[in-house]
Amino acid sequence: MRSPEIDAQGHVTTRERTLRVKIPKGIKRGQQIRLAGQGSGSGEGDLYLEVEFKPHPIYRVEGKDIHLTLPVAPWEAALGAKVKVPTPAGVIDLTIPAGSRSGSQLRLKGRGIPGATAGDLYAQLQLVLPPVDSEEAKALYRQMEQQLAFNPRAALGV
Repeated sequence: MRSPEIDAQGHVTTRERTLRVKIPKGIKRGQQIRLAGQGSGSGEGDLYLEVEFKPHPIYRVEGKDIHLTLPVAPWEAALGAKVKVPTPAGVIDLTIPAGSRSGSQLRLKGRGIPGATAGDLYAQLQLVLPPVDSEEAKALYRQMEQQLAFNPRAALGV
C-alpha cells in the first residue's frame, strides 16, 4: 500500500507499507473496514478500506445467497441421481429429483453467505448432452431417435 505524506515544506511523498487486515465473515461489497491510526499525514488518522469482490469462477452472489450452475447428464435429470456439488464449505452429495428439467433450481438452505442468518445456495440445473465423438455414441443417439416418440418443439405446435 502506498500512503501519501506531506512534509514541512508542503511536498507530497509516498511510502510503501504492508498491513495485515482481518476480513470479517459475512462482509458485503461496498462495506468499509476502519483501520485506526493507519491513515497518512501528521495526525496519522484512520484508513478506510472499501470492500470489493473479484468475481468467482463458479459462484454468483446475490445478497446473502450464492448461485451455481450445475451441469447434469440427461439420465441424471430424467431418472434422478445423487451427484457431487461443490459448495464454499466443501463438496456435498445432492439428490437430483427424477423428472428434473434444465433451468430448475434446487435450494440448499443455509449454504450461502454466513452471518446471523446464513444465505442459501441455489443450484440451477443445466442439462449437458454427451458428445457424439464415437460410432458408439452416434448409434445410441440414433437408437433414441428411432425408439423414443419425442418432439422437443411440440409445445410450439410444430
